[in-house]
Amino acid sequence: MSTNSDALQALIAGRFPDTRGRFGPFGGRYVPETLIPALERLAEGVRTHLHDTEFRQALGSELATWVGRPTALTYAGRLSAEWGAHIWLKREDLAHTGAHKINNALGQALLAQRLGARRIVAETGAGQHGVATAAACARLGLPCTVYMGAIDMERQSPNVGRMRLLGAQVVPVTSGDLTLRAAIDEALREWVSDPLGTYYLLGSAVGPHPYPYLVRELQAIIGREARAQFQEAAARLPDAVIACVGGGSNAIGMFHAFVPDRGVEIIGIEAGGRGAMLGGNAATLSFGRPGVLHGSYSMLLQDADGQIQETHSVSAGLDYPGVGPEHALLAQSGRVRYETAGDEESLAAVRALCELEGILPALESAHALAGARRWARAHAGGTVVVCLSGRGDKDMPTFQQTLLAERP
Repeated sequence: MSTNSDALQALIAGRFPDTRGRFGPFGGRYVPETLIPALERLAEGVRTHLHDTEFRQALGSELATWVGRPTALTYAGRLSAEWGAHIWLKREDLAHTGAHKINNALGQALLAQRLGARRIVAETGAGQHGVATAAACARLGLPCTVYMGAIDMERQSPNVGRMRLLGAQVVPVTSGDLTLRAAIDEALREWVSDPLGTYYLLGSAVGPHPYPYLVRELQAIIGREARAQFQEAAARLPDAVIACVGGGSNAIGMFHAFVPDRGVEIIGIEAGGRGAMLGGNAATLSFGRPGVLHGSYSMLLQDADGQIQETHSVSAGLDYPGVGPEHALLAQSGRVRYETAGDEESLAAVRALCELEGILPALESAHALAGARRWARAHAGGTVVVCLSGRGDKDMPTFQQTLLAERP
């Protein structure tokens, strides 16, 4: 596109992704030739089924009766009084399996079933996508294998047990950085070995086309619900919406419905980790440069030689050196502002929500809360909707070592 404004208008008009899977300069397919037939088959399946009436009815029924949608929009009154602005929470933590990931996992599992897949492989970082995939596969009777980095298995051990109880085989990844990036690498290798019989159920809005589009469409229910719920409650739109950003699925789901609403400020919060130094954070849009990772051209954390760098975040789900191509376009166009929240301020946000509202957020969601606290200080009396992407039960081992270790 010739200008950022042109790119934004194309996105609003539904012209992105284009037929090549591009969001402006970002996106596309950068994969081995052996995967092209599988991706073409998936793209055709998306075109055929995703907006088909029968498929949407089946998905809608499962979302309502099994997942528990619509999820609540909760006004956080005590938190609002403390922070000085009106804070509303879109409660994805109340969805079945405890996070937004189930929206995508269920939709893709239903699609895989229609495409005749014999088994499912997936990757997971914080474990929520793995749990959601395991649950969806159990619901539909599909064998499931989940790859998870060894570091993430240690810090997210409750979710490892949940996946195994749900019938999934959990495979530890002991290569690479031992986190989400390495788990995606292994899942892709598994898919290459059997690209037609195996369906790769990708968990975020990343990867080769059509995954960023497919995941966006399945997660967009978050923003559509939030927008309608807030209008019903307040007879207007919020001043701002905020979500955490790792690969970017909960955020793109939250943001998509609000992108055309120019009066609504949209803010994505990345993992600032320990600081701005390379290797000390996972803030791709704040500190990254364009490049190719996991089949897509987007913003990446890489050194001067183009080598992907290890990342750091207290939250396993944000600990990824790339980001979805649609987020890269939204950042480039200026429609969404991306900021960072560090480990310590995110942990402080966990404590605040627990003690003031009786809600235990996931560490990923706590980054969005930290961003909302900063926004509230600058916009006294304003109104912001925060995507509370998941609950914090899975993070109890980390909380035991941090927040609870501080208490006598």
